[in-house]
Amino acid sequence: MKTIAKHFFSDPTHLVITALRAQTLINPSLAFDEESKIVFRRPETTSKSKVAVVSGGGSGHEPAFAGYVGKGFLTASAAGTIFASPSADQVLRATVQRVESDNVLVIPNNYTGDVLHFGMAVEKAKAAGKNVEFFAIGDDVGVGRTKGGKVGRRGLAGGVLVLKIASALAELGASLSDVHRIAQLTNDNLVTLGSSLEHVHVPGRQVSSDLLPADEIEVGMGIHNEPGSHRVKAGDFPALIKTMLVQLLDHNDPDRGWMKVNSGDKFVLLINNLGSVSNLELSGITAEVSLQLEKDYKIKPVRILQGMYSSSLNGLGFSISLLKLADTGLGPGKSLLELLDAPTEAAGWAAPIHSSTWEKHASDGPVELKKIVTTQDTPSNLKVPRDQFKKALFAGLQRVIDAEPLVTKYDTIVGDGDCGVGLKRGAEAVLKAIKDDPSPTDDAILTVDKIVEAVEANMDGTSGAIYAIFLNSLVHGLRAQDKSGSATPANTKIWAEALKSSVTALAKYTPAQVGDRTLVDALVPFSNKLSETGDVHAAAKAAQDGTEATKHLKASLGRAVYVGSEGDWLGKVPDPGAYGLSEFLSGLASSL
Repeated sequence: MKTIAKHFFSDPTHLVITALRAQTLINPSLAFDEESKIVFRRPETTSKSKVAVVSGGGSGHEPAFAGYVGKGFLTASAAGTIFASPSADQVLRATVQRVESDNVLVIPNNYTGDVLHFGMAVEKAKAAGKNVEFFAIGDDVGVGRTKGGKVGRRGLAGGVLVLKIASALAELGASLSDVHRIAQLTNDNLVTLGSSLEHVHVPGRQVSSDLLPADEIEVGMGIHNEPGSHRVKAGDFPALIKTMLVQLLDHNDPDRGWMKVNSGDKFVLLINNLGSVSNLELSGITAEVSLQLEKDYKIKPVRILQGMYSSSLNGLGFSISLLKLADTGLGPGKSLLELLDAPTEAAGWAAPIHSSTWEKHASDGPVELKKIVTTQDTPSNLKVPRDQFKKALFAGLQRVIDAEPLVTKYDTIVGDGDCGVGLKRGAEAVLKAIKDDPSPTDDAILTVDKIVEAVEANMDGTSGAIYAIFLNSLVHGLRAQDKSGSATPANTKIWAEALKSSVTALAKYTPAQVGDRTLVDALVPFSNKLSETGDVHAAAKAAQDGTEATKHLKASLGRAVYVGSEGDWLGKVPDPGAYGLSEFLSGLASSL
């Protein structure tokens, strides 16, 4: 797999400064010390009697850490260059000069550079008279005790929960010893594990030659491209999650068993985007993790957080964090969950669901879905000769199916190549719906309504929407003529009038007109000729002529507008949608 090496910013130094400065634009209660790369709360937003919480680390993990500076969260953060710790001098300035409180908890992630630089700053701050405590966050289970040795666990996305809880307690005016203890307690009940499809690329650096094979996923990869615990084959996502949850929750593993789970324990689940996983996939990850937690471990998290909390630049991966809610012993309003739910103005914190909403719906089951009943389900008096109508419909649909290769060829030249497959899928769905109908009817409206259901369920994209709108309007047009109160043959005149009203309705939702090189170039001539003559064969011929004319038209709508090389296809290739429709209409007419 190829690492993405293109970036909008080529100068990483300028990028870091620019990104940090942006925090003051996002949150006007913040200030920025550009020389020291420190983002901090304006003095008037803090109280000297409260404990200040200072964190930081290398850039590239946004929104950590500058994104967590704000009321209810960090007091200040110091940023290093990309993937590099800030210097001791930076941290010292953040601790001594950029916070008002004399009581400070300094809390970086557990990486050697961070521990040394932050630790040096702590000792200097103490010498300057500050009351400072130090704690390094370590929540990773990707590296076991044997490999981690004396270094201990690495700090990953779960560390954001430690920062949030400790900061919320500090905001309430707790003592430094209590804030320090709550950070330790949270960390002791926290585990995190990530998986990545590829290493990340740092702006301004050469692309690494150490790439993951396309069919492999690295479990436990660090947020600075550090190696993980092992690699697995891609392709079986539930198996990957199963492997990760075992690594997170197996207390009997002497190397990685960090947290014991007992019956009745409550958990917070955090699904973190390492940088470039789509929100669509991230939601799928959350669903699978939640499913397996409940099924295999009887764990139903009381809070589920999903988003980008601690990234690895454009990392194509995610991490799972589980926080067990231990008793803080601090009394009402100061439980781990209450502190996690406490309000904050930090721009990087994403937890939009209010605690009352979680509590109100904690035991809710699935919502019973009620079937929508419309007038389209109501029988009509308009009748068709069932066998003849079915034969004509099948003939038209089969022509569409047979035409798929040619429609696809046309659409590959002048579009995105999916028109033929889409029409075929819709035609096959309608065929199946009519064939499998347990109660076939001679009711014209109910028959068309069955076609509508099949089209809506199986045809997507622009053409699917157009056909669905048209067919729904056709039902409406037929029903408008169902006024006799007794059985009435749905003759050509009735169908022509319904078609005419459907074309009018369709014009409300698409600007396409005859001459725009769309399926309208076949539909409108068919409708007009049927109204004029009542002759289905003549109408089908008009649709064919309209389709043939599209060969010489430039596209005004649809993806064909963006296709170049008109000289290669103009005069040769008809509009694919018009061709597919004319084939259906020709097949329909041929059986009558």
